[in-house]
Amino acid sequence: MFIIDAHLDLSMNALEWNRDLTKAVKEINQREQGLTDKPDRGKAVVSLPELRKGNIGLVVATQIARYVAPGNSLPGWHSPEQAWAQTQGQLAWYQAMEAKGEMTQINNVASLEKHISMWEDERIPSEKKAIGYILSLEGADSLVTTEHLHIAWQVGLRAVGPAHYGPGRYAQGTDATGFMGTAGRELLKEMEKLNIILDATHLCDDSFWEALDHFNGPVWASHNNCRALVNHNRQFSDEQLKVLIERGAVIGGALDAWMMVPNWQRGISTPKEMQCNLDVLIDHLDHICQIAGNCDHIGIGSDLDGAFGKEQCPYDLETIADLQTLEEKLNNRGYTADDIAKVLHGNWLRFLRNAWKA
Repeated sequence: MFIIDAHLDLSMNALEWNRDLTKAVKEINQREQGLTDKPDRGKAVVSLPELRKGNIGLVVATQIARYVAPGNSLPGWHSPEQAWAQTQGQLAWYQAMEAKGEMTQINNVASLEKHISMWEDERIPSEKKAIGYILSLEGADSLVTTEHLHIAWQVGLRAVGPAHYGPGRYAQGTDATGFMGTAGRELLKEMEKLNIILDATHLCDDSFWEALDHFNGPVWASHNNCRALVNHNRQFSDEQLKVLIERGAVIGGALDAWMMVPNWQRGISTPKEMQCNLDVLIDHLDHICQIAGNCDHIGIGSDLDGAFGKEQCPYDLETIADLQTLEEKLNNRGYTADDIAKVLHGNWLRFLRNAWKA
């Protein structure tokens, strides 16, 4: 079945991890043997060939560059201008993949429908099919001014998450507290003018509620799980999930193990020890379905290779192509064929068609 993955940090992997994503995962990992600069070296699960193998033909692909003020211990850039330059390098990588025929940007209904038709055409060999990508900015720190948002929209930016981890220039993110303030509300205003999707992922509770109070455009949560199952501020509470459902949002289930199972200890816990498999993801998705009363608000936003690898993702997933096993797993959990199609691609397609119809 055709799959949409609503969150992959492809350009970050290409540039900061120096991974040639046109190669097989096995080849990427072989080249990283002996490297110790990052804990997930040699443990990648994502590449463009593996996306094709898994029939994952459309992804939401990120640009990401955090600004860190003096005293902020998180990794990041020391000025918004540096962060902007980093995102432009990431954009250049996506454009290079387009020039090579590996990827194609999807930024309106016409390009979306054309792309879906191409992937449904069984006469075209899978290796000839470009991976469609919708450009998203994870954390808005790199937008030096709101005018930079307009510049980014011109080259295809269609979704923005105002915050990532820690305090941000426009909103407060995971493990931080506080509201968006004047700059954040101005960003939301310009996003609404441009019909840019608000990605509520990573917003701390205060900024989450402020954002939804001040933004009237389309809202989704590209990669988020449930606080009721794993109690952490990175997750959404049932109250937050209810409001997102009321706004017509789709929430993408994430596959970072610490978000899936409680009591995960980074660098110590192992997926098998913690019984973290793809069925646990379905537990989170099912929790959202119980709140909504239907299957219309869930999807996949894997975040695979988002600064973690095989050491911190479900043990029954060797590469991202194994997302295909979710079809059988959802069937075994009682999901109908129609509902499985919604989870794997239908809900994201409906959301995009509605958001872009104007």
